Amino acid sequence: MTQAVRIDCTTTVTPVELPADDCHGAVRSIVGGAVNQAVYHRRALLHIYDSSTSEHPLNLAAWTLASAWRGMPLYPLHGTIVVTGRDESGEVCDLDDDLAQQVRAISAMVRETVQEWRRRPPASDEAAAQELLSYAAREIAATPAGG
Repeated sequence: MTQAVRIDCTTTVTPVELPADDCHGAVRSIVGGAVNQAVYHRRALLHIYDSSTSEHPLNLAAWTLASAWRGMPLYPLHGTIVVTGRDESGEVCDLDDDLAQQVRAISAMVRETVQEWRRRPPASDEAAAQELLSYAAREIAATPAGG
């Protein structure tokens, strides 16, 4: 079994075990269709629903995570996303504990920030993105490096 995490559009993070003999099939089942793999961190793969349209809701937690790992705001990410580890040859492997902790911490931070925005809305979309990325950088810096 391959250890991974699922990030839902609601910012819920759930650990998942993917069968070694059909990891890609299990990921397709979780995200709801064909999948693209994206590398935003050298030790992780994000498995993203294969669609250039926004037929699924925005996944703000996954967007914040990927943008923070990449160090810049990225294009929107939609739908449920699975995060696995990535070995040196680029293949799927277990997600390291430190990266799983970053996923959980950033998702929780996004949930709390969005709740705060209901009381104190950001001045603009750009200000909201910068706020999330600033908080995410702090969460990543606070996570002891592994792997």
